[in-house]
Amino acid sequence: MLNIEEFNIFRSINTDLNEEDVKMMNPLSLAFVGDGVFEMFIRTQVLGKGRKNSNKLHIESSKLANNKAQAEFLARIKDLLTNEEKAVVKRGINSKNHTIPKNANVHEYKLATGLEALFGYHYLLGNDQRILELYKRGTK
Repeated sequence: MLNIEEFNIFRSINTDLNEEDVKMMNPLSLAFVGDGVFEMFIRTQVLGKGRKNSNKLHIESSKLANNKAQAEFLARIKDLLTNEEKAVVKRGINSKNHTIPKNANVHEYKLATGLEALFGYHYLLGNDQRILELYKRGTK
């Protein structure tokens, strides 16, 4: 799993956003970024299990980074969330998504979007320690 120093490498990519920009950002934009952040954690975790074949890596990561798995992940961390974090998740869940994958359960898709919005929110604010804390608690 990534440690905080490795994760901080990404901090220098976009310094144009301030806290107010992030807090006012469309929740689907937060989810767009959060999806990538969450996927990076999943892929790093799977890679650490010693699987070398890229097809096996993809299959294993897909099991952990799909709507159902993300909805379950959110359920495991919901009691840890602050009121501010709950509000971000709620905004993600209630966002007007114009496209939903064909084989997706709509409820799980919305929960996954809420989780991704939370990860995007913390990533853009530079709250790396909080992301790591939530990720570790959600994978237990």
